[in-house]
Amino acid sequence: QVQLIESGGGLVQAGGSLRLSCAMSGSTLSSYAMYWFRQAPGKEREFVSAINWIGSATDYKDSVKGRFTISRDNARNTVYLQMNSLKPEDTAVYYCAADRSSRYVIDYSRENEYDYWGQGTQVTVSS
Repeated sequence: QVQLIESGGGLVQAGGSLRLSCAMSGSTLSSYAMYWFRQAPGKEREFVSAINWIGSATDYKDSVKGRFTISRDNARNTVYLQMNSLKPEDTAVYYCAADRSSRYVIDYSRENEYDYWGQGTQVTVSS
């Protein structure tokens, strides 16, 4: 059984930093592209960042470019999202997802077809 477990969320003041982790168990992380999405209360889930299977390609939502950095450690079966200069509008539940089909070429438009999703971790940024 494959599981994705997110951690690292919490409450932080505006301008602060958090690092989210997403650990995969039951499979090999290098077989998947990895994605971060988020969902704020009353809003639809939205793409945040993605990384291909080996970490040679990444993508970001425009509003987080220059502030967030996605990375992965395939040896540890873990993907990370370093979030700096956080803003109140970053407040949301953050989810990681794994997708085998897009492992070479990131494709955040096929989120409903991803193989696995984590349970989410809450990020709250106070002003």
